[in-house]
Amino acid sequence: MADEHLIKLLEEIRDLQKQQIENSRQAIANQQHAIETQKQAVRRGRTVLILVGVIVLAIYFLPVFWWTLGWGLRCAPRH
Repeated sequence: MADEHLIKLLEEIRDLQKQQIENSRQAIANQQHAIETQKQAVRRGRTVLILVGVIVLAIYFLPVFWWTLGWGLRCAPRH
C-alpha cells in the first residue's frame, strides 16, 4: 500500500514538473513576443521623432531660406 501511494505521489510530482516546464516555455515565448513588440514600438517612435524633427526644421529654415533669397535678389542688382 505504501509503495502504491509513493508511486502515485511521484507520478503527481512528475506531472506537475512537466506542467511547470510547459508553463515556463509559454512564459518565455510570451516574453519574446513582448520584446519584439517593444522593438517595433521603438522603431515606430524613432521614425515619428525623425519626421517631426524634419518638419520642425523645415518650419524654421524655410522662412529663413526665403528671406535670404529675397534679400539676395534685392541686393544683386546693386552690384
